[in-house]
Amino acid sequence: MKTPQAVQDIAARLEAVGIEDARREARILLAGALGLDAAGLLLLTDVPQAAFEMQLARREKREPLAYILGRKEFWGMEFEVSAATLIPRPDSETLIEAATAALPERNQVTQVLDLGTGTGCLLLAALSEFRQAFGIGIDLSPQAAALAARNARRLDLADRCAFIAGNWANSVQQKFNLILSNPPYIALQDLPGLMPEVARFEPLTALAGGGDGLAAYRQIFDVLPRLLNESGIAVIELGAGQAGQVGALASKAGLKAEIGKDLANIARVLIIRA
Repeated sequence: MKTPQAVQDIAARLEAVGIEDARREARILLAGALGLDAAGLLLLTDVPQAAFEMQLARREKREPLAYILGRKEFWGMEFEVSAATLIPRPDSETLIEAATAALPERNQVTQVLDLGTGTGCLLLAALSEFRQAFGIGIDLSPQAAALAARNARRLDLADRCAFIAGNWANSVQQKFNLILSNPPYIALQDLPGLMPEVARFEPLTALAGGGDGLAAYRQIFDVLPRLLNESGIAVIELGAGQAGQVGALASKAGLKAEIGKDLANIARVLIIRA
């Protein structure tokens, strides 16, 4: 099969199951199946259908493309992903932008903590910016913690971080200049309405935030006063429409909070000071 025809056929099958931007995904899926980059795909003239059929069948079931490829880019860095972790999202880069803006003296940041580290993308992106810092990532899932450690090794950051499988409340005792978290914040009743890629494939424990979606924020705000040093900040991701409620919870815990917006002017993060 000629390569343009393969791309066309893949795109048609993706469109048939409701996938947007199907032609772009078709090129990415085909290149990934063949172990090529975009330039390599352009140079390819013929493709055997067997080379991509398995990957295409998985995507037709709405499995996320990142899981099929086994990787996702975040903050200009490539991360291994698996079904044990959420897929890094561009929106979460707002946390790194907010952290670097709030802490301009980057060499003074020496301790970074990531609560619910997943792939390690937030922590490792932060370490790429705060070059004097050592980071700790905590996740309830041992599989996620192990994957984050692999990403640290791949990105040559393993000597500057450690990953722990455990509970946020009792896994660390020291204080930090910067605490990051993208916690689970989907209310239980909203889970069935998520996109199939999310609802069917991403880990429930990294999505479900209790009956009102705020359970993880309450847990985080309980430990922040103990973990933040005097000049430190926490940057916490917000679910859509949650800024007011989460801000109120932070105030109730005695924390000073301000809202940070993403490029679409959506309230995306809460920046907290002790």
